[in-house]
Amino acid sequence: MTDDIHRAPEPNRLSISHTTIDGIRVVTLCGEIDDTAKDLLTQALLPPAGATLPRVVADLSGVTFMDSSGINVFVFAHRAVSSAQGWLRIAGAQEAVLRVLQIVGLDDIIPCHPTLERALTA
Repeated sequence: MTDDIHRAPEPNRLSISHTTIDGIRVVTLCGEIDDTAKDLLTQALLPPAGATLPRVVADLSGVTFMDSSGINVFVFAHRAVSSAQGWLRIAGAQEAVLRVLQIVGLDDIIPCHPTLERALTA
């Protein structure tokens, strides 16, 4: 298991930690996903250089807000990971964030799971 943590300097700003569980990259997000966080989020979700089969779970259990910037990043990351024959899953989205994912239909493109454990074993 490896950990890599990026913390935002202000409350509600996005903080990101990376862990690898059974070869699956888990990106744990806390705070708000908005335009100010899109570049950091994009870097976090893209597979590391040299990843042979990128498998990524984005744990959104700590995300309290997401706007269209986040939706765009998830679509971009999904395409990048899929083109490398990998996958991207979303885990633990809170009700308000899950509602945004459902309204735009992102949950039809990227599998959304209620818990990290379910996303890892799906």
